[in-house]
Amino acid sequence: MSIHVPLPVPTHSHETAPPPTLSEKNQTSYDCVLEHFAAVDYTLPNVDQERAALTVDEKFWLSYECILRFLRATNWNAGAAIKRLQETLKWRREFGLYDKITPEYIEPEATTGKEFLFGYDTHGRPAIYVSPSKVGAEESHRTIQLTVWMAERAFDLMGPGVETLALLVDYADSTKNPSFGMCRTTLDIIQTHYPERLGLALIAHIPWLLNAFITLLTPFMDPYTRQKLVFNPIINENGLFRTAADAEAWDADSTTRVFEPAQLIQEGWNGTQQFMYSHCVYWEALVKLCEERRSRMFVAWHRMGGNVGIKEWDVKVAVRDETIDAHVDVGGTLTENGQLQS
Repeated sequence: MSIHVPLPVPTHSHETAPPPTLSEKNQTSYDCVLEHFAAVDYTLPNVDQERAALTVDEKFWLSYECILRFLRATNWNAGAAIKRLQETLKWRREFGLYDKITPEYIEPEATTGKEFLFGYDTHGRPAIYVSPSKVGAEESHRTIQLTVWMAERAFDLMGPGVETLALLVDYADSTKNPSFGMCRTTLDIIQTHYPERLGLALIAHIPWLLNAFITLLTPFMDPYTRQKLVFNPIINENGLFRTAADAEAWDADSTTRVFEPAQLIQEGWNGTQQFMYSHCVYWEALVKLCEERRSRMFVAWHRMGGNVGIKEWDVKVAVRDETIDAHVDVGGTLTENGQLQS
């Protein structure tokens, strides 16, 4: 039987755990960054005074885990992390993540099903499927906007303890490579503004012509990104594996499997889910799923104080355990796109 909607967020995962206690040195770095952004009079530098204060959405984004991701990316240098966070805060505004790139705006770019969210890997990471064969002849900036929008929706669908996403790229039936410029721009966005958000990139059915293209692009990848790439993963009746050795060694007690068959689509990935992309059905379901979940996370965050540095773990556990209801009653209102405005 065919399925046309995204799978729900897993309610429990045996591998997830709350953030570990930091060392004394790292805690000092974190406290420095938190104090900087949590200051009552904090404003973004080099921004018009009337827009310099952080919005509610930006405070929500500046979670405990978010600060740690940027600290790790800067080798726990508090000053460098502050600078990079400020640059990303400004980039998110300029890119239009809070106002311009709405579901209505980006929908025309998604109608072919060239990118969609479906299923979760064995670590609970949401999976974004990409089909280059469905990309139009003319690439545009909106293609990059769709990629970023999909990533943001993947973050909405991450359960407690999950901070990264899985990318599944199927080059079957693709007759051309994406432009070097577009790939470079997308790569720069990921590495600069989304540190430690890519958990795994599985690239299947690679044509030989793509090898030279990847070779050209590789020097622009940081070591962290390069180690996440898996080319031509092994796909069999037991699921998806990084290598042939992992597939051969797998048994019911093994942890080498990346995806279970029930979390993979059948077409191109040999899963058991007979997923068919029907845009009008899928898009409405995805937008509703993400907006409802994000609204509930906003409510939980607001009730925990609505400040910079609140743990994503605590917010998501509250949502998972249904310890909150879906109404804001502490001075905020939910907008139509699920964002909280004061």
